[in-house]
Amino acid sequence: VQLQASGGGLVQAGGSLRLSCAASGRTFPSYAVGWFRQAPGKERHCVAAISSSGGSTEYADSVKGRFTISRDNAKNTVYLQMNSLKPEDTAVYYCAADLFEATMTLPNSVAYWGQGTLVTVSS
Repeated sequence: VQLQASGGGLVQAGGSLRLSCAASGRTFPSYAVGWFRQAPGKERHCVAAISSSGGSTEYADSVKGRFTISRDNAKNTVYLQMNSLKPEDTAVYYCAADLFEATMTLPNSVAYWGQGTLVTVSS
């Protein structure tokens, strides 16, 4: 599966952005998907993940209540709605996919990665 992330940009603190992850391949509905981020000098970590059916989601504590992950399997797309953005949300955001939902949040275990999209939140 190939992934293409988009939707990053510059936004003021308190603002919103929606990231999209478009996937190729008819088997995409079989994959769990996660959004990861990596700030300069920091390790990449998962901020949100969604099961293949969309029935189960998981969030990092730092984004709970502000970010929402969703998917539209008919469009082979996963979204990350980001509200109430903070300067500490500034990072390159990556979408990733894997058939194994149990390890979806572990960056070293994920099989497929899209290119990153930069999110910059100004104070």
